[in-house]
Amino acid sequence: MFTGIVEEKGKIKKVLSGRESGSIELKADKVLKGTKIGDSIAVNGVCLTVTGLNSDSFTADVMPETLRRTNLGSLPIGAEVNLERAMAADGRFGGHIVSGHIDGTGTIKSIKPEGNAVWVSITAEPGILRLIVEKGSICIDGISLTVAYVDDREFRVSVIPHTGSETTLLKKRAGDIVNLENDIVGKYVEKLIGPYTGTAQGGPGSKAWGGSVSSNGSEKKESMAGESRLSMEFLNEYGF
Repeated sequence: MFTGIVEEKGKIKKVLSGRESGSIELKADKVLKGTKIGDSIAVNGVCLTVTGLNSDSFTADVMPETLRRTNLGSLPIGAEVNLERAMAADGRFGGHIVSGHIDGTGTIKSIKPEGNAVWVSITAEPGILRLIVEKGSICIDGISLTVAYVDDREFRVSVIPHTGSETTLLKKRAGDIVNLENDIVGKYVEKLIGPYTGTAQGGPGSKAWGGSVSSNGSEKKESMAGESRLSMEFLNEYGF
């Protein structure tokens, strides 16, 4: 587990790529302290397992799914990346719950200064935007940020000077690709109350799965298209 509070900026030192996968070596300093082989480090928000350690770098394997879902495969040698070690049990939880499992990528639309902050607008696919809420959390290239605006095409965050200087985000340009991880709480909520086609405890017609059962036991289907399953009746019935 990570928090989205970047510890340092590292640099891509070497990429060894095969036909579909490979490994990556990253120059680093702070995140090497106390790290051992088998530990996890988030690289631009991607949870990677340390497979090799040197005095000024570490190596990690990169599998095909990682290359498909993230921007790691397109970054050149020397490119800066955001690094964070897995959260220590006695550490401060300064950001939000970040798993290091990227949901997809977004494209930077614009970067515009406003006072001492900078607005960053990012376009993304509907499947990602659906789980982004205003004033909620989003992880961009491993950075925990608060969403200031969202619609069905893009979302925006406002970046303070400290975040700008300690991460790579404000060095990006319009058209650059960034890794995105939705708030894990929202993903679980959608999974639990969204459409389900399998067999559920209590039967496929139970209210927990979008239907109801009549008093004589016959199944009653309810159309949930465009409707939320979350209601006071649902909460009361399931003990909330």
